[in-house]
Amino acid sequence: MSSLLRKTLSFSRVSLLIPKHRHSLLYSSMASSSSSSSSSSSLLGKLSQNPSRQSSLFSSSALKHKVGSDENLKRVLDSEIQCAEESDHRDQGGVLPNEFPFEIIDNPGEQTILLKREFAGESIQVEVHMPDMAGEEDEDNEDDDDGDESNENLGQPNVSLIVTIAKGEGPRMEFCCTAYPDDITIDSMLMKGHEVSSDQIAYEGPEFSDLDESLQKGMYKYLEVRGIKSNLTNFLQEYMINKDEREYLGWLKNMKEFIGK
Repeated sequence: MSSLLRKTLSFSRVSLLIPKHRHSLLYSSMASSSSSSSSSSSLLGKLSQNPSRQSSLFSSSALKHKVGSDENLKRVLDSEIQCAEESDHRDQGGVLPNEFPFEIIDNPGEQTILLKREFAGESIQVEVHMPDMAGEEDEDNEDDDDGDESNENLGQPNVSLIVTIAKGEGPRMEFCCTAYPDDITIDSMLMKGHEVSSDQIAYEGPEFSDLDESLQKGMYKYLEVRGIKSNLTNFLQEYMINKDEREYLGWLKNMKEFIGK
């Protein structure tokens, strides 16, 4: 009995030795934790109850990223535009050949130009494409070592031409040609009916190079009389290189204007 009484008195003394402010800190900490948890729950509850506010926060962040990336792209475009303007040779167009018979139709923003003329009741149109400055070789001719004239042009810059000759409302003749420096080659030719739709594929005949040599020479002479001859090629190459530079500069400026809206 006396032993039990001593233990009880000892426990009471230990309890009395614990400072009162420790108890208050413990209760304060618990209360603070409870209050913080309650505040977080309250904030989440408000956000969940107001989804438009959540959307606004995310939209604001996305807008900042958009503005930053757009401004960076505009700076790059400004630099590229400056370089393009410094290297622009638009005033150094090709010199027209003597007795140039064609009207040039050059619409800004288009990949090609058109040459047009009327000749002895015929309507002649030449569609001129952008130059191939790489002069890529035809893989089918890589192993040909016969030294013919077509192989001499491999690797040279060139311009593709589509020559269309029409007589009234009847059929028309179409030549696919390649213009090299001081030379024009006929790659293929075909006859097209006036009513042929774009879905129909016209018979192109045999490979032009497989035709009888006299027939090939006759076709070259046929085009030459109508103004499609070698003295046209250098002018077309210079003109199309010049157009390519103009179109590239315009393309850059249009892109910058679009992004800046």
